[in-house]
Amino acid sequence: MRRIENTVWWITGASSGIGRSMAQYILKNKGKVILSSRNEDALIAVAEECNTSTDNYLIIPLDLENLVKVDELLQTALNKFPKIDFLINNGGVSQRTIASETDIAVDRKIMETNFFGAIILTKAVLKIMIKQQSGHIAAVSSVVGKFGFPLRSTYSASKQALHGFFESIRAENVKNNIKISIVIPGRINTSISNNAISQDGKKHGVLDDGQANSMSPEKAAPIIIKGILKHKKEILVGGKELLMVHIRRFFPRLFYYLSNKVSAK
Repeated sequence: MRRIENTVWWITGASSGIGRSMAQYILKNKGKVILSSRNEDALIAVAEECNTSTDNYLIIPLDLENLVKVDELLQTALNKFPKIDFLINNGGVSQRTIASETDIAVDRKIMETNFFGAIILTKAVLKIMIKQQSGHIAAVSSVVGKFGFPLRSTYSASKQALHGFFESIRAENVKNNIKISIVIPGRINTSISNNAISQDGKKHGVLDDGQANSMSPEKAAPIIIKGILKHKKEILVGGKELLMVHIRRFFPRLFYYLSNKVSAK
């Protein structure tokens, strides 16, 4: 397993939740982090809480829904750090909407943020990693990246799209010594349900019951980072809800029976 010390990690969605906890875990273990999200003030707070030198981090605000001038962002990163060892595509947005009642603009927003934003940044960083002949890219999916789920139609679709894209990138870049991990969180106690969007594009604004009683991001972060360092292709993190992934694979008839009874909240 590789060490974190002196490696460079670019993390999107680093201002809160799992992204925040991963960034702080890496900084506390003497790694270097490029922190990105829309909220620059929150990113500054994430870094300052670690009481580390500014030599160890760089803040690059970006909006995954409207990711423009990505080459300029990449050059800013390379001006600070001469290499990028790891990219973690963690930023994204969830939903709590019935598909038939959801405005198509909401569907497009989710896909732009969760899928296109991730692959735009990945393609830019991938070129650098190919030149380096080394690197590791992770995509944070979801348990619903493995199957559909009520009130998550386009969110689920965006995460399933990540699986197809990054598994293809893995196959294409074995010769370039580039590793790919797909992270599959179950319910983690973050603000993802609060920040999820409704059918009219407004914030859901409610913490789901399952989210409130789930694993903390501080506990999830080291599981994910250690899985990446071990070059795991899939990293499952969460609680008993992850059983549905295995049931879906080995007992599909039981899965379809149980899925009709699972609460969407």
